[in-house]
Amino acid sequence: MIRACYLAAEGFEAELAEELRRTGRGVSAWHGRLALSPDPPAASVWALDVWTDPRESPVPSVKSAADALRAVQRNWSVHAAAHHRRAALIGARLPPVKARPLTFPEPAPASHLGAWTLLAPNRLLFSPTKTSPFVNGEVAFVEDRAGPPSRAYLKLWEALTRLGRHPAPGETCLDLGAAPGGWTWALARLGARVTAVDKAPLAPEVAAMPGVTSRAESAFALDPVREPPVEWLFSDVICYPARLLALVRRWIAAGTARHLVCTVKFQGATDHDAAAEFAAIPGAVLFHGAHNKHELTFARLSP
Repeated sequence: MIRACYLAAEGFEAELAEELRRTGRGVSAWHGRLALSPDPPAASVWALDVWTDPRESPVPSVKSAADALRAVQRNWSVHAAAHHRRAALIGARLPPVKARPLTFPEPAPASHLGAWTLLAPNRLLFSPTKTSPFVNGEVAFVEDRAGPPSRAYLKLWEALTRLGRHPAPGETCLDLGAAPGGWTWALARLGARVTAVDKAPLAPEVAAMPGVTSRAESAFALDPVREPPVEWLFSDVICYPARLLALVRRWIAAGTARHLVCTVKFQGATDHDAAAEFAAIPGAVLFHGAHNKHELTFARLSP
C-alpha cells in the first residue's frame, strides 16, 4: 500500500532517498522522481512536493481515468514519469490548470490542487491533497533578464513566495555575502533599505540603486551584538554548513535580526547531519526549492 509520495527535484533523488532512510521512512519503489512510501506522510526537506493522500485505481481506458479524477475534484496536475501519450490523453479530458509564471511578489496560488500519475497504462495513482500549491512543486516566475547581475535572485523570490512574507518598503535588510548583488537587487526592488556586506564589490548598477549601501567586510567578521537591529538578515554566503550554522546561531542569540533567510550550501557530499541541526532550530523552516542547486534554504521568521 502506498501511503505517501515524495517528489524530488531533478538530480536530487539521492538526497531525498537518504533523507527518507535516515528518518525511518521506507521507499517501496521509485516512479520517475517520485518516491513511493508505505509509511504515513511526513514533512520532507528534500521533496519539492509531498502527496499526502495517495490512492490507486484500475483504469481500463483514458475516459475511465479522467472520470475517476473528475469524480473526486476539479483541479489536477500530472507527474508524467511514464506512459506519456496516454497521460496526455487523460490530461486533455481534465479541466485545464493555469500554471502561469508568477510576477513577484505575487502570492502563491490559493486554489486547491491534486496530483496524479500512471504507474502502468491501466493503473492510476492520484492524491487529492499535496503540500505544494504548484504543479510538481515547481514555482516559475516572470524573469528579469536585464536588471539583476546573476540568477540567484530567483531562489530568493522562491523562498519569499513559499514563506508568504517579504520585506516591506522601508524595512531594513542586511545582505551577507552580497556580491555581485542578485539578492540586494531583489530586495531593493521591493523598496527595502539594504546594507550589502561583502569583500568583493557589488555590480555598479546594483550599488547605485536607491536604498542600497555597501560595506567591504567579511560576513563572518560582523559581531551581531554590535550591529544595529535590522528587520531582515539574508545570507547567500559560500561556506561550509557548520560555519553558517555558527553564524546563524550568533545572530539568533543576539536578537539583532527579526527574520533570517539563508542558503545552506553543500560542497561535496550532502551534510545531512548539519541539515538536521538547522531544522532543529526553534521556528526553523528548511527546504530544497526548485531554484536551489546543491543547497537548502533556511528561514526563521518572527511573528
